Amino acid sequence: MPELPEVETTLRAIKKFQGQQLIEIKVNNRNLRWKVDKSIEIDTKNQRILNLKRRAKYIIFELENLSLLLHLGMSGSLRIAKRDENYFLKHDHIEFIFENEKIIYNDPRRFGSLHITSDINNHNLIRFLGPEPLSKSFNSKYLFNLCTNSKTNIKTLLMNQKNVVGIGNIYASEALFLSRINPVKQSNKLTIKECGQLTAASKKILNAAIKCGGTTIKNFYSADGNAGYFKIKLNVYGREDLDCRECNSKIKKVTVNNRATFYCSRCQS
Repeated sequence: MPELPEVETTLRAIKKFQGQQLIEIKVNNRNLRWKVDKSIEIDTKNQRILNLKRRAKYIIFELENLSLLLHLGMSGSLRIAKRDENYFLKHDHIEFIFENEKIIYNDPRRFGSLHITSDINNHNLIRFLGPEPLSKSFNSKYLFNLCTNSKTNIKTLLMNQKNVVGIGNIYASEALFLSRINPVKQSNKLTIKECGQLTAASKKILNAAIKCGGTTIKNFYSADGNAGYFKIKLNVYGREDLDCRECNSKIKKVTVNNRATFYCSRCQS
């Protein structure tokens, strides 16, 4: 599943369309996670894109009098093609047509979504989200307050989008390793020092992954066609039974809240 670094990388690849006129949107398959509203094709014609930005794992197209909210789901991706290119791939569901080029949304599993709204900040998918992990709002004091009142383990808390957005399974495992915190540790047992270590580790991991263009797990490619290469730098995720890079103990795999979780029992005691 594309996580924050992959979505940020995708956003940067399509940022060049900011300021351009969106000629039209063609929907080839409406049956995504939520059915694509027909008004999207009608109301967006010849609208100029004033801004392209990210909120959590959503890519937001701010148009002249409305906004589009795009989520890549579990397997979605964008690619850029020439406007007159007639070569299509299986699972190409939506085309954003510009003067010379187009952005094509491809999604084999169809868990992604596209929404239209006149009030993006109060959209149901946006308004209850937590702070961005790379922002100043996500700090030791904020996390410690969350942990103090929590009865869940720290990995589950970290992946709850109402607490902090965009930290998915891969980067949660990596941030917990970097901060030397066991993923199943009860959140209310964390000290404020550990919360500081975890917020700092989360920012470090996410920034490093963005710099590398995301993580290539299975088939993630950015809209410009480049694959992310952060996978080669992963310390624990996907490394079950391999030697820990720090202490040579074997990396362990457990299931936490129905998600595969990787950690070193020695480094993260």
